[in-house]
Amino acid sequence: MALEGEILRRLASVVGKDGLLTAAEDLLCYSYDATPVRHLPEAVVLPRSAAEVASVLSIANDALTPVVPRGSGTNLSGGSVPVAGGIVLATSRMNRILEIDADNLTATAQPGVILAQFHQAVEERGLFYPPDPASLKVATLGGTVAQGAGGPRGLKYGTTKDYVIALEVALAEGSLIRTGAKTVKNVSGYDLTHLLVGSQGTLGVITEITVRLLPLPQAKKTCLAIFDTIDAAAQAVASIIGRRIIPTTLELIDDVTMQCIEGYQKTGLPQDAEAVLLMEVDGSPQDVPRQFEEMVAAARDCGAREVRVAASEEEREALWTARRAAFAAVSRARPSIVIEDATVPRPALPQMVRAIKEAAQRYNLLVGLMAHAGDGNTHPQIMCDASDKEEMARVERFTEEIFRMALSLGGTLTGEHGIGLLKSRFLPWQFGEEGVAVMRRIKKALDPQGILNPGKMFPNASS
Repeated sequence: MALEGEILRRLASVVGKDGLLTAAEDLLCYSYDATPVRHLPEAVVLPRSAAEVASVLSIANDALTPVVPRGSGTNLSGGSVPVAGGIVLATSRMNRILEIDADNLTATAQPGVILAQFHQAVEERGLFYPPDPASLKVATLGGTVAQGAGGPRGLKYGTTKDYVIALEVALAEGSLIRTGAKTVKNVSGYDLTHLLVGSQGTLGVITEITVRLLPLPQAKKTCLAIFDTIDAAAQAVASIIGRRIIPTTLELIDDVTMQCIEGYQKTGLPQDAEAVLLMEVDGSPQDVPRQFEEMVAAARDCGAREVRVAASEEEREALWTARRAAFAAVSRARPSIVIEDATVPRPALPQMVRAIKEAAQRYNLLVGLMAHAGDGNTHPQIMCDASDKEEMARVERFTEEIFRMALSLGGTLTGEHGIGLLKSRFLPWQFGEEGVAVMRRIKKALDPQGILNPGKMFPNASS
């Protein structure tokens, strides 16, 4: 049922007529994310300030109307799809970097800032914000915080949750709170900051973010190691970590994905190898050459038939262009794509890689595999047709099997994409009914009416 006229008038009085979208063609643009799931909202609001966000939530809470926060909609979990209708609250107009405090190594920004632009701004000051999901040229800072996003540099530097130190958040009933502080140490009260990071808009709407920064690394070195078998590539990852080398990135790309990439954009990836590792180290000019040589030696010892070293920044960027083209490339192979995110302890990576490959054959599915291999984070890319019920049934059985495998190896359902909508039914597998019940109580305490991103996170959730 469409939102009543009075509610729409109240929303327009807060965000302005140009900040309220109700036309069908506009609603369609906010009905999906990077998953096959689609559902139209009843309205879209585009606030410009935290005060406007709080007012929108107050109106929605009074009317028991769902609110789905949204950045750029690049998430891979169905997290920003308005499955219960209601209001999509898009943060694109809240796009200012408020402060870069070089003396304190922190920065503060609104949630709608594009991540790549944030990177550029801090790097111009000689500083560094490590989280780098593949969608960084489009994704918003707020979206990556709400998702708890990771990226290739997670091996050495960790993920978004390791950098967020303070937040301003609008709660469901319309109040604004601040969590954390611009300090290195802070153990005052409960750690609400990290409760909200990765909560996918189910507990509050993030309106301001403060992150810690690092000095920009002075040197880096990148190469591509080519392997005849994917097992050898996975073993090389374990060998590199076993030698106590922590590269910036260790990215695995399999043959199916490489073929898709080369068909989409000629990047020079080998077409006769089963896997490659994109490897990079960074740090001081003194440490980088030694670490790089050890990393390459470990790859060769595990069977790398060739190691292509980037001799310039242009060659390094060419290697990364190939990696970043993967999602667009595999998306062309079939009408739909489901990208999963099972993560295991690093020593279990070879077993997990083989399990994914064998399951893909058993269920007769076209599955490419990429992995942030250094931290055990595998990304099976299932190329399919969402309109084919029989094929999608096989996709479901495939995903169930790889999640059970990941958990049996001591892993987790998701390393960086989040539970969202697509994985909610699996949450009790990892935490048990008792663990999920605790999470539901937290949700109820912060969102008693259940208006914030309903249908996400919890199995069979109405709120």
